[in-house]
Amino acid sequence: MLPSALEHVQEIAACSDQLAVFLDYDGTLTPIVSHPQKAFLSDSMRRTLQALAVQSSVAILSGRDLGDVRRRMDIETIIYAGSHGFEIAGPRGLHKEVATEFLPKLDTVEKELAKNLAGIVGAHVERKRFSVAAHYRNVNESDFPKVKRAVSEVARRNPELRRIDGKKVYELVPNVDWDKGKAVLWLLGALGLEHAKVRPIYIGDDRTDEDAFRALEQRGGGASILVSEEPRSTAASYSLKDPPEVERFLRELVATLT
Repeated sequence: MLPSALEHVQEIAACSDQLAVFLDYDGTLTPIVSHPQKAFLSDSMRRTLQALAVQSSVAILSGRDLGDVRRRMDIETIIYAGSHGFEIAGPRGLHKEVATEFLPKLDTVEKELAKNLAGIVGAHVERKRFSVAAHYRNVNESDFPKVKRAVSEVARRNPELRRIDGKKVYELVPNVDWDKGKAVLWLLGALGLEHAKVRPIYIGDDRTDEDAFRALEQRGGGASILVSEEPRSTAASYSLKDPPEVERFLRELVATLT
């Protein structure tokens, strides 16, 4: 059982002169919902993040498209990384795109995957700029294996892409050495926050966030926080149960920094 981050706020905040806070969106800042378009940020969470951004660098790393997560957050002073870090944008002209040469292949695979999933009730194909997602949250559980087989078949036929597994979603992304962990390390360098006096904090609930947890573990000096109500294997050092606990932790972090 991981220690609760709520019981170690002072310890997490006091280990450095400056913090850089990285957060996932769905399941971390907002609850997981049956339809992703209904995952809205609460006003209180937005105010908390705005206050945190005054005290430290804040970045959101989401599987959502960059434009989508940016609109939902609607905070100009923070950094956004969409499509699991394949597209990054922030204040003062900060911008990075990875693997743009794969966009035509993703166009082709979107049609192929939609055809393979057409007979599975509840399955939904979503095209993001740098990935194609197959959602199965609303699929009958007995059909879950069919969804996995359909996505795996498309992945085998298109080795230029790789499959990543999320919460009731499979995604096909460019098969390059890039993930949320690489994005976090790149951001620390781009923002001039690589030095030892900066403590990165990463908070996330998804399997894709494990890449960031491992990256900070290898870097050293960071704090990784898993958002989950159930214990599970993870590279994180601390835990929080759900988005309300994340908000409480962030409020206490702001109070400590202030």
